[in-house]
Amino acid sequence: MTAKLDVLFVNPDSSAKAYQGLAKVYSAIEPPTWTLLLAESCRAKGFGVAVLDCDAERLTLEASVARIREVDPRLVVFVVYGQNPNSGTTSMIGALALARALKSVHPDYPVCFVGSHTSALPMEVLSCADVDIVLLNEGVYALHNLLRGNLGSDLTHVKGIGYKKRDAGGSPVPLLNPPQSVVLQERMDVDMPGYAWDLLPYKTKPLDLYRAHFWHAGFDHEKRTPFAAIYTSLGCNFGCDFCMINIVNRTDNDDHINASHSRGMRFWSPEWVGRQFEKLAALGVKTLRISDEMFFLNRKYYEPVLRQAIDRGVDFNMWTYSRVDTVRRDYLDLFKKAGVNWLALGVEAGNQVVRQEVSKGSFKEVNIREVCNTIRDADINIISNYIFGFPDDTLETMQETLDLALDLNTEMANMYPCQALPGSPMYHMARKNGWKLPDSFEGYAFLSYESQPLPTKYLTSEQVLRFRDEAWRKYFTNPDYLGLVERKFGAQERRNVEDMAGIRLKRKILGD
Repeated sequence: MTAKLDVLFVNPDSSAKAYQGLAKVYSAIEPPTWTLLLAESCRAKGFGVAVLDCDAERLTLEASVARIREVDPRLVVFVVYGQNPNSGTTSMIGALALARALKSVHPDYPVCFVGSHTSALPMEVLSCADVDIVLLNEGVYALHNLLRGNLGSDLTHVKGIGYKKRDAGGSPVPLLNPPQSVVLQERMDVDMPGYAWDLLPYKTKPLDLYRAHFWHAGFDHEKRTPFAAIYTSLGCNFGCDFCMINIVNRTDNDDHINASHSRGMRFWSPEWVGRQFEKLAALGVKTLRISDEMFFLNRKYYEPVLRQAIDRGVDFNMWTYSRVDTVRRDYLDLFKKAGVNWLALGVEAGNQVVRQEVSKGSFKEVNIREVCNTIRDADINIISNYIFGFPDDTLETMQETLDLALDLNTEMANMYPCQALPGSPMYHMARKNGWKLPDSFEGYAFLSYESQPLPTKYLTSEQVLRFRDEAWRKYFTNPDYLGLVERKFGAQERRNVEDMAGIRLKRKILGD
């Protein structure tokens, strides 16, 4: 290249602090989907782009800085998302550490942050000494306009960004420009035309540095790579108090805006999704995550996508999300035929009153046990998600949640301590009411040493975290559960689960 590279997209590495001992073997390493979407979007507009995935390559800060210097971009964009809803916040651990290391050696590189945490708290992120620019919401149009300019004197004219302006004394003053729109439904295929898979690092074949979630591969480590994850839609129509997913749709700079104010879904065309399927199949991918927050919702959209997978013969092992109250028995056979072997269900809490208090009230009309049995009858595995420590939780209601989990005995269970994630309605509620929030980004990581969940009206953070960790241990050492794993996946897979269950997380607030 004779022209200077326009933009380097960086996926930072926060895995060691976010996952502790699970990071080495058991946690997933996902392709950075938003990095790839933004890179392809910019490349389609004629900009020179590259990707540095520090997470997949497990690069040190020094090696990462050297790689950035090697490609010498006009703009360095830290894309701070991740595989869990809290990851936009927890990924700030690695993002800020690398930004600090880069600026200490090469202070002239403009550093830009984009992601869910940035959308939730743009002024706080912009106030960090090593961050020069932030992109509001998903940042597609703002990024295009940034790269068309000089990254200097014209920043004041770029909508949808925040930047720093020097005052009379030479001190940097953070400023937010007027917001920019997200990509409209009718422009999805055009302005976000795909994923820049070819820019990802690999050892011997594409996507072999990425690994699926342990359970997604049937608890078989050999089947975890190559692995990919894609969206067929963005956003969610619901507004649960504990969720911040829709904050990336934000088009209002008011301080009181939270994710529930930007609910809604946008969809790529089924043909667009089909093309992504074929590209990934050609790259050898067998294990695929559909990352949509609400895939099993509207058959007008999910049915043609599933038929794309069937008609194109891609033969993936896939998993998708669903609410408990949107599962339709008459479409489960189609899901199975398309290769969806796992459905993730947000059960959240065993007590109906607790669910109602966090905007899950519609579940009171649903028999969760019947839904699980219906899914199993279609030969589809279940990942059930539970949260301990909602504001109205007591030890008794958390025990109800654990009892429900043990009773359902699904093939996988995720158990989270409740966090007031930045961007969620609960975060704003916590700040308004003076609830104790984590004092570090690590504190928002569910599995970190510094994890610091919300206290409830009746319990301390310590009680919540201790209960969650003991609940997880009880579930994954439960003879009924281990028997299920052995029957469905095999004796070696059972031993693999037992090995995982033997890893104990250390917790600062529990005195470790």
